[in-house]
Amino acid sequence: MKRIFIALKIESGEILLQALSLMKSALKNEYINWTKPENIHITLAFLGDTEEKQIVAISNMLHEKCKGFGKFKLALKGTGVFRNYNDPRILWIGIELSDNLQELFYVIINGLKSVDIVNEDRPFNPHLTLGRIKKISDKQVLESVVEQYQYTHFQTVIVSEVILYESILLPPGPVYRPIAKCLLND
Repeated sequence: MKRIFIALKIESGEILLQALSLMKSALKNEYINWTKPENIHITLAFLGDTEEKQIVAISNMLHEKCKGFGKFKLALKGTGVFRNYNDPRILWIGIELSDNLQELFYVIINGLKSVDIVNEDRPFNPHLTLGRIKKISDKQVLESVVEQYQYTHFQTVIVSEVILYESILLPPGPVYRPIAKCLLND
């Protein structure tokens, strides 16, 4: 049994890394579990604890569905929080929704159904999690940080593969180990 998820790996560019550093500095007195730059990704489907035979079926399905999909570009733009400023949980960078990303999401969700995996039934809200907020003592500082980057275009990325990850939870933070990499060949 492994805790798994399907995601798009995002290589953090200079502007994103600089903004993350400035956000950490501005919010240094708050209780936030920051995402390590090497762990930044867009989750397409979180599957949780999964049996090995299902993992093989999921991997095979991803290879089949990704083949021929084609590479595409995504813009990383803006910041925000999930829940709200009164009860913030996640600090995120937004993804400018593209038809390609939406289509890839549905291809994967329908592919999961074809191998008898039912995913969470909630709207697709692509984002990069920068930090998981445990406690905020000064919500105005958080709001100010978010507003500072609200309209920032951080970078454009080329999506060329979908990755099936194992998430290993350790005291210093999660480790994401790729189980399968599925190229989005043209």
